[in-house]
Amino acid sequence: MHQVIHTGEKPFSCDECGKSFTQSGHLKTHKLIHTGERPFSCDECGKSFTHSGNLKTHQLIHSGERLFSCDKCGKSFTQSGHLKTHKLIHTGERPFSCDECGKSFTHSGNLKIHQLIHSGERLFSCDKCGKSFTQSGHLKTHKLIHTGERLFSCDECGKSFTHSGSLKKHQLIHIGERPFSCDECGKSFTHSGNLKTHQLIHSGERPFSCDECGKSFTQSGSLKKHQLIHIGERPFSCDECGKSFTHSGNLKTHQLIHSGERPFSCDECGKSFTQSGSLKKHQLIHSGERPFSCDECGKSFTQSGSLKSHQLIHSGVKAYTCDQCGRAFTYSKSLQNHLVTHSGIKAYSCDICGKTFSHIQNRNAHLLIHTGHDVYCCDQCGKQFATNTKLRYHMFTHTEERPYKCDLCEKTFKSPHYLKVCMLAKILPTLITAVRFNATVDAF
Repeated sequence: MHQVIHTGEKPFSCDECGKSFTQSGHLKTHKLIHTGERPFSCDECGKSFTHSGNLKTHQLIHSGERLFSCDKCGKSFTQSGHLKTHKLIHTGERPFSCDECGKSFTHSGNLKIHQLIHSGERLFSCDKCGKSFTQSGHLKTHKLIHTGERLFSCDECGKSFTHSGSLKKHQLIHIGERPFSCDECGKSFTHSGNLKTHQLIHSGERPFSCDECGKSFTQSGSLKKHQLIHIGERPFSCDECGKSFTHSGNLKTHQLIHSGERPFSCDECGKSFTQSGSLKKHQLIHSGERPFSCDECGKSFTQSGSLKSHQLIHSGVKAYTCDQCGRAFTYSKSLQNHLVTHSGIKAYSCDICGKTFSHIQNRNAHLLIHTGHDVYCCDQCGKQFATNTKLRYHMFTHTEERPYKCDLCEKTFKSPHYLKVCMLAKILPTLITAVRFNATVDAF
């Protein structure tokens, strides 16, 4: 029987799929896949298996027994094979390489799964929606979306997940552990995947490109989400108002508007937000930190997006073009405002005579006929001001700019009014003390 391994002979073939084996016992076990029979069941949880060895390995999960330990890091495993595979992490050895693209793996199973990407073969299909997968495990996890079942719950906060791996990653948030650090900037992460994605920022590499518009991304998931914009698909709808979204995360954030819930609060001023990212951006106002600087003019910003928008001014790039007339714009918002002229919609009306306009600026210019004096209007939100100076101060609320700096405490402000308030708060206590001292001296 052993010599068959050397000859490569596989005399036992499956009538169902044609797969062949060196031993009849292996063929019998294989046939259970086609019949769906799983004769070996766990007394603890009822999970069943096609052969007894898998059941024994599974039962170690319940007993908590991990007999095989790594002498490098102490991590322990239920199976010796898992320990061997784990040790390759320490040696850096990846013995299984893909002939198609050269990518290498620590074990053969991962290589076989990877090769399905090149062949395009997806053997496992969902009977609910038809989506297909390269691995049966991915199909099982996908099916939980349809059932809504989330078997793995966090003891700390109650959040539940479709698979145990996601729960383990989530639990790192509570313990504060961030074992993966960037050598370039020192930023640390809970998952190695997040570190790899972060490192692309330093290298500037964006390996995933959109065939439709050429925009590139650091992650394939970000590209997939982006492509929904081109096909117009918005699969996630709000039950409350019917608004639809391209991503489930955006829907969840939107639903907080209806519930009024703002779970993320600023310790400095008490302002609350629907998203943790919005809170982080807000906190930069208090710290005064502006980590994103323009190489061209030195202007700095609290957000990378604001810097990118600003850099378009220097480059002169006008990426947004009107399909109707060919006019190009620097920002998508400017294009949206322009498209209103082609739509024929006139949403802004004069309160005095009822005349309607496509743009708020045109409406405000028209108001001069009735009022006889200038009306200074914000082209971002439509708010009107009696003087151009007040409009200028107001415009800072829409940008990142805080040009008024307090010499006493280094804080910056968007309006000179708040600068004066800050300075008075610092100076007044000193003045009051001085006046009281002088009054005491005069009394003597």
